Amino acid sequence: MIMKLRLVGLLSAAVLATSSVQALDVTVGSAGLTNGYMNVFELPSNGGAYVFGQPWAIADLAASFSGDVVTFGVNSIGDPNPFWYTPAGGPGAAGNKNMEANLYGEFNDVLAGQTLTFTGTVLSNTFSSGHTAIAFIRDFAPDFGSNVSTTVVLTPGDFSLTLALTNEPGRHVQYGITVTGPTVWITDAAAAGTVVVGPTVAAIPEPASFALLGSAVIGLCTVGLRRRRR
Repeated sequence: MIMKLRLVGLLSAAVLATSSVQALDVTVGSAGLTNGYMNVFELPSNGGAYVFGQPWAIADLAASFSGDVVTFGVNSIGDPNPFWYTPAGGPGAAGNKNMEANLYGEFNDVLAGQTLTFTGTVLSNTFSSGHTAIAFIRDFAPDFGSNVSTTVVLTPGDFSLTLALTNEPGRHVQYGITVTGPTVWITDAAAAGTVVVGPTVAAIPEPASFALLGSAVIGLCTVGLRRRRR
C-alpha cells in the first residue's frame, strides 16, 4: 500500500510538472457556451456612450443552437419606443442603440498562468456592413475592472485564438462570440443576415507531450528510488 501511494504521488507530481506547458483547448458548442450578456451603447453618431449591461437568455441574444452549431442573428427589440428606434419602431425603422450580444463560456479562478485556445469553424456570415461578429478570449481581473483580450473577425472558414492568461488568483476567463450592431425591427431582421459557427475537431496531443510526461515520470521515480536507498 505504501508503494502504491508513493507511485500515485509521483504520477501526480509528473502531471503537475508538465501542466504548465499544456494548453487548454475549447471550441464552439452548446455545452460550453452557456452564458448570455447584452451591453447597450449609444450609436457612434450619438457619442457611443455605454448605456447599460445585463445577463440575457441565449434566445434573447437572437442565438440558437442546432446540436453544437450556433446561428446568431441581429438583435430586435419589440418595444417601438424612440429609445430603441428612429423615429419609432416599425418596418424600415432605423435602430437607435448599438447592441453588443455576447454568448460565452466562463472559467472562474482556475486557469491562472495557463494558456487558453479557442477554435471554431465559421460556416457562413451574411451580415450587412452594419453588424460585425467576432470570436474572443477575455481575461478579467477579479473585480472585472480591467481585462486583457484577443479577438478575431468571423469570416467563413476556421479560426483559432490563443491567450496566455495572467498568473493571478481570482480572475475570470471568458471565451465566445460577440455580435454588435444597431437594433433591427423584427420584420427586417432576416434580411440583415446571420453568422453560423460550429466546432472544430478536438486536437490530439502531440507525441512530444507524451514523451515529456514519460520523461517526467521516469525522472521522479528515479529520484524516489535514490531517496529510498539512502
